[in-house]
Amino acid sequence: MVIQLEHVWLNRDGAWILEDINWQVKKGEHWVIFGLNGAGKSALLNLLNAYDFPTKGKVTVLNREFGKTMLGEQLRIKIGLVSSTLQQKFYLSDSAYEIVLSGAFASIGLYETPTDEIRKKAISLLKELNCLEFADRNYETLSQGERQRVLIARALMANPEILILDEPTNGLDFIAREELLETIERISNNENGPTLLYVTHHAEEILPIFENTLLLKKGRVFASGKTSDMISSSALTTFFDRPVEVLWKDQRPLITKVKQKTK
Repeated sequence: MVIQLEHVWLNRDGAWILEDINWQVKKGEHWVIFGLNGAGKSALLNLLNAYDFPTKGKVTVLNREFGKTMLGEQLRIKIGLVSSTLQQKFYLSDSAYEIVLSGAFASIGLYETPTDEIRKKAISLLKELNCLEFADRNYETLSQGERQRVLIARALMANPEILILDEPTNGLDFIAREELLETIERISNNENGPTLLYVTHHAEEILPIFENTLLLKKGRVFASGKTSDMISSSALTTFFDRPVEVLWKDQRPLITKVKQKTK
């Protein structure tokens, strides 16, 4: 089991942010975490990364049970995280290459001398993610799509067992979004690659590789299971509390709101 949450509750400043979360992720599975703003997605990610600890319940990530084993950096180095919050922490004057290298040390900025092996791996990942052509450019000169690909390369430097992609297409145009999604699909096909968790509130981004979906609503698990069951007209009509229709094309969903008939 890669992730196991049993009756997990999280209280912050007197308010329950997560309530009675039960969820399991097995090795070899890739999941979408789907929910609207305020659903608890960020709180769940903070929990998985051991930035927060449960108020009640049992959390086990990569065979480490919270409260019984050392966590912190020892766990986080096994979890690659790509998020807009992380993106804002990097030094604008660092090159794309330096940012990818820093992933080997789980640091913001490069303070240690990389070995030749680390340098070779960084170059290999830059090639794989189509970043090599701008490897020497400063981070501040990169487009949003280029930055996201660099951060994915950085996240893969430490051979993570879990790769979390938190709203990775925010701010991207259609072409950049589809290019990034193609990159994610390639990563999923790598032998011995990481378990992927894709966090979004845009159903059209759900790739066929994500066969499982967790629906989060107001800090609770609304439902979880096969994506084809979760991202369906009937399930999402109940989830959104309004009639919607889900259309599938090329194994990807599109949600449209059903217009109410006027009397």
